[in-house]
Amino acid sequence: MSDRMKAQAAKNRGAAKVLRGRGKGDAAKRMEDRADELESGRVTDQTDTILSAWRWARRG
Repeated sequence: MSDRMKAQAAKNRGAAKVLRGRGKGDAAKRMEDRADELESGRVTDQTDTILSAWRWARRG
């Protein structure tokens, strides 16, 4: 898992805590589920691939 994905999972968990404090349990659960998915390794970080393709396309 990349550092970007770890950071995003931590942000999702923080957002879930805020949402739960506001009484939005369903939204908090979705944020926590997404954090679990990011930490599971089933999601791949494609940021570098997409940025490289975008940079290549801008040159042409």
